[in-house]
Amino acid sequence: MATTESTSDESAPDFTDLGLDDRLLRTLRQLGYESPTPIQAATIPLLLSGKDVVGLAQTGTGKTAAFALPALQLVDPKRGRAPQALVLAPTRELAVQVCEAFQAYAAGMPGMHVLPVYGGQGYGVQLSALARGVQVVVGTPGRIMDHLDKGTLDLSELRLLVLDEADEMLSMGFAEDVETILSAAPAEKQVALFSATMPPAIRRLSGTYLRDPEEIILRGRTTTATNVRHRHLMVSYPQKVDALTRILETENFEGMIVFVRTKNETETLAEKLQARGFSASAINGDMAQPQRERTIGQLKSGKLDILVATDVAARGLDVDRISHVVNFDIPTDTESYVHRIGRTGRAGRSGEAISFVTPRERHLLSSIQRATGQTLEPMPIPSADDVNATRLSRFDDAITAALGSERLDLFRQVVAHYVNEYDVPELDVAAALALQAQGESPLLLEPDPEVRPERRPREFAEGGPRPRREGPPLANYRIAVGKRQRITPRHIVGALANEGGLRRSDFGHIDIRADHSLVELPASLPRETWEALRDTRISGKLIELAAASPRSRDRDRDSGWKPRKGQGKGKGEKKFRRFNQG
Repeated sequence: MATTESTSDESAPDFTDLGLDDRLLRTLRQLGYESPTPIQAATIPLLLSGKDVVGLAQTGTGKTAAFALPALQLVDPKRGRAPQALVLAPTRELAVQVCEAFQAYAAGMPGMHVLPVYGGQGYGVQLSALARGVQVVVGTPGRIMDHLDKGTLDLSELRLLVLDEADEMLSMGFAEDVETILSAAPAEKQVALFSATMPPAIRRLSGTYLRDPEEIILRGRTTTATNVRHRHLMVSYPQKVDALTRILETENFEGMIVFVRTKNETETLAEKLQARGFSASAINGDMAQPQRERTIGQLKSGKLDILVATDVAARGLDVDRISHVVNFDIPTDTESYVHRIGRTGRAGRSGEAISFVTPRERHLLSSIQRATGQTLEPMPIPSADDVNATRLSRFDDAITAALGSERLDLFRQVVAHYVNEYDVPELDVAAALALQAQGESPLLLEPDPEVRPERRPREFAEGGPRPRREGPPLANYRIAVGKRQRITPRHIVGALANEGGLRRSDFGHIDIRADHSLVELPASLPRETWEALRDTRISGKLIELAAASPRSRDRDRDSGWKPRKGQGKGKGEKKFRRFNQG
C-alpha cells in the first residue's frame, strides 16, 4: 500500500490542475469554491485514474467533494438505469447531506440522477426512482441491505463504491452489512474508504476488499476565526424551535444566519419564526438568482434580520452585519462547520456561533471540537426569567425613547384630559396605554415549571441497576409493527429515537404483540414529534403511531404473560431495563 501524507496548511493546487472536466469546474466556481483542500487535492486525481483509495482524515476536511466530484465524472448517464456509484454513510443525516452535495455538484450535468436511500423514508419513492434509473445512490447500510434482499437494487453496473465515515459505520454495528454489500458488488469495482481512524477492523476491511490502495493521511487541523465565541446547547428535537425563539429574544444580535440541513426545512423554520414575530426569510438552492440577490440585499440593509439557509445556499455569502450563526442542525462534518462559522466575525468584528446538539449527536460535537481544536462552551436554554428580563429591558428602552419625542406634549394633554374627566390616577392610565400598545400577546412568559433533577446512582455509571425514571408522565401508544415483522425493543427504540428526536429516558415499557406493539412514551408528545414520526418505518412497514385505546392497553394472549396482583410492570419492564443497559 502506497502512502501519501498531507498537511492541512500546505499549499494546494487549483481545481483546474486535478483533471476535472469543464462542467464540474464551472459548477465549483458558481458555488464559490476557490481551491481544493489537501484531501481533495490528493484524492481526486487518484480516483480519476482508477486507483482504490484509503483516506485517513478527521471529519470535516472536505472528504465529500473528494469522492463526489470524481464519481460524477466517472459515471455515464447514458449507460443503462442501474447505479454506477454507491456511497455508504453511517447515518440518515449524513446520507442526506452527501446526497445534497452530489446534487449541487451535478447542477451542470443534465441527466445525472442521485438518490438518497435510508430508513424512515417511504419505499415507494425509492422504488420508483430506482425503476426510472439513477446513476448515484447514497444510503445507509441497513436500507441498502433491505433493497438487496428484495432484489430492488441492481449493483451489476457499479463502478465506484465509497465508504464514508467507515469507522463510524463499524462502531454502529454495520460491519456485516458493509462486507455483504462489498461482496455483492462487481469484483472490478473501484473502492474509496474514508475514515477518521484506522482500527484493526478497518485495516482488515481495506486488505480484503481494496486492490493495492493508495493511503492518504491528512495531518493538521481545520481552524476557525479567533474572534468568534463558540457555544452549544443540548436540546431534544421537539425543543429546537422554542429554544431558538428564546435565544432570539435574549441574544443581542444584529443579523443572524440559522443553518438547517435540508431545503424544505429552510421554508418551514422561516415560516415558524415569522409567525412568532421575527423578521426571517429562507434561502436555499431552489431559489432563483434574482430572488436570492433581493433577499441578501434585505439582510445587508437591515430590512431582514434572520436568514434560514442550507450549507450550499450560504456559500459565498458575505454580509458584515452577521453577528450570530446558529446551527439549528449541527453539521455532520467539520468543513461545513468551519464554512458556516466563517459567515460571522468578518471585517474585524466579533462573532457568536451557537450549535444545537441532540443527545444522538454528541459524537458530532466531539468530532468538531477535536478537528478544530476549538471548545464549544455549553450554554443552557434561556429560561422564562431570562426572556422576561430582556422583554422588560426593551420595554424600558421604548419608554425612554418615547420620552424624548417632540410629540410628547400633545399626548400629555390627552392624558391630562382623561385624568381630569374620569378621575383616574395617571399611573393607571399609563398602564392602560401600555396594555393597549402590547396587544393580545402577553408581555411576559409564564415561569418555567420546576424540573426535579434525575438522580443517577453511582452504581448506574458503573453498569449497575437502572435508576427509577423521573420526568413527565407516560402514556401508551400503539405502533403497527410486531412479532410478524420480527422486531425487538432495540428496533423500536432506535427508530423512534432517531426519527422523533426522543431520548432513551422517554421510553417506558414496550409490549411487542403479534401484529402491533404498545410503547410507553411521554403523554404529551409535541406536534413536531408526531410529524417526524408520521412516515417512520420499521422493517419496511409504516409504524402508524397512535394513542392506544384503553382496551388495547389491557394485556392479552399476544403478550405472553399477565401481571399478578400488585406486580405492575414487573417482568416486561425488567426485560427492557436489561436491554437499556445492554
